[in-house]
Amino acid sequence: MCGIAGWLDWKKDLRAQVEQIETMTNVLAHRGPDASNIWTDQHLLLGHTRLAVIDPSGGSQPMTRTHENRTGTIVYNGELYNTDEVRKALTQLGRTFTTHSDTEVLLHAYLAWGEACLERLNGIFAFAVWDGERLFIARDRLGVKPLFYKRTSSGMIFGSEIKAILAHADVEASLTETGLTEVMSLSPSRTPGFGVFDGLEELRPAHYLSFDRNGFNVQRYWQVKSEVHQANAEETAGAIHDLLKDTVERQLVSDVPVASFLSGGLDSSALTAFAANTRTAEAPLHTFSIDYEDNDLHFKSNAFQPDDDQSYIEKMTDAFGTVHHRKIITIDQLKDHLKDAVVARDLPGMADVDSSLLWFSKEIKKQATVALSGECADEIFGGYPWFYKKELLSRPLFPWMSSLELRKGLLNEKWKKKLPLEEYAKARYDKTIAETPHLDGETGEDRQRREMFYLNMIWFMTTLLDRKDRMSMAASLEVRVPFADHRLVEYVWNIPWEMKRYQDREKGLLRKALEGVLPNDVLYRKKSPYPKTHHPKYTEMVAALCEQMLEDRDAPVHEFLDRTVLTELVRTRAKKVDTPFFGQLMTGPQLLAYIWQMNEWMKLHNVKIK
Repeated sequence: MCGIAGWLDWKKDLRAQVEQIETMTNVLAHRGPDASNIWTDQHLLLGHTRLAVIDPSGGSQPMTRTHENRTGTIVYNGELYNTDEVRKALTQLGRTFTTHSDTEVLLHAYLAWGEACLERLNGIFAFAVWDGERLFIARDRLGVKPLFYKRTSSGMIFGSEIKAILAHADVEASLTETGLTEVMSLSPSRTPGFGVFDGLEELRPAHYLSFDRNGFNVQRYWQVKSEVHQANAEETAGAIHDLLKDTVERQLVSDVPVASFLSGGLDSSALTAFAANTRTAEAPLHTFSIDYEDNDLHFKSNAFQPDDDQSYIEKMTDAFGTVHHRKIITIDQLKDHLKDAVVARDLPGMADVDSSLLWFSKEIKKQATVALSGECADEIFGGYPWFYKKELLSRPLFPWMSSLELRKGLLNEKWKKKLPLEEYAKARYDKTIAETPHLDGETGEDRQRREMFYLNMIWFMTTLLDRKDRMSMAASLEVRVPFADHRLVEYVWNIPWEMKRYQDREKGLLRKALEGVLPNDVLYRKKSPYPKTHHPKYTEMVAALCEQMLEDRDAPVHEFLDRTVLTELVRTRAKKVDTPFFGQLMTGPQLLAYIWQMNEWMKLHNVKIK
């Protein structure tokens, strides 16, 4: 994986602005520690940092190629999983290749087919191609790889992460009231296409933009299509098995070591099983899990986290002969990475759910460069309570957001009047519901559930993919997510709910697809999410951070948060917060950590509220 950055200006000669693109590129060094290069043209500057995974000696970027009378230069972050098929099709058109990198294949694909090349790609990507007259930028279908941009009066600035744009001398880190409303009502999720900072935008997943002297244009190139599913449960489970197996095997392609996350849950175990079956005893798969200091003493079972992971991990490593690495994070390390997680994300995030993943990614990076991870299975197969609990399914708001009253209560009186949190969240929800590709004739609960799946794909899934990308890439670790393969997403999209919930079991159809693949204890284990700490020491540590923040009269959050409310929240260690602030895991301690992270974020970027 890599980091990309660029600056286009139709009216300026940018060749004297090399230091600016170097600055933008350098802040992305963590995404590509193996190489850093820039490319200059009269009206365009490009920067690239490289994490070498495929063809380390031949895939250098920015890369320029010419075929007949057409020349293109590319910067690219991502990985193609069907490189050989695309290369073969291009070879038949007379294209020749000097490397075996997917970068060269992607560039020739664009030069040969233009934007239509996107239909042929299987992979995760954000890339920009310049042909001397037009800048073309595209992002993968599900949004695994990020891309942000800011329009200027005569061009645009873009980058893999927000920090690359903020590094530009002409960009100020400011928030309008809309941006602050977004943070207070929806964070750590984010409205598709919205960059939070004033003027910043995100190129949405499954979209491309083109920019030439005739204008700026953004288009969607992919969308799930709603159709009647024809196959029975047996046939469907077999198709899912084959698709997932093929996806995992494609995503093992690498010239550097590939490992797998393994929690002992259904999703990571499935990926581990398929990956391990491609290995030999002499070269076994390495797997990694995370746990927390003293969690065996403080773990508390609940509906979301019914049991501990370790026994299931051991069943998997015994069954598949993996070399397993159990990483245990201390509470001090968890706390110490909270600020690093804000730096990585460029926005307030998921508190220790972020900081633990950042630390974990650093640990994996010591032994591997690429890892498989099980994100997206719950979103496409319906693994969360809001898919089957009618009170959540029918509620006309994001089901992972039950904290709007709590959020509003954090604001002081001045900003309560200024920031319409409930109205804003409802408007964003309604817009996504209206965008849902409905099935003709579908009504009632079936229609509601399709809308729920779309909400999850567009919102919740991208929130988790953002987290995974920023935390892993901050550690220079490439993480691949096989459940986000667009072929699998397209197929599962139209499977009826009764079949997805085969035998009235959560993700029952996926379990059936994995019969004979996983040990039964693992196959039928109740869903258990990403682990978190239950240690009281963590609560005390984040409370201490918040106390320091309260004592700092210049703390930015004092502008809009109610000091009395915050003081009481810290004094009581947020014990009265029993509804998750976000999702299923962010309760009292995570709320305290989130508020502290928000303050650190504003200090880090010197954020100004307009």
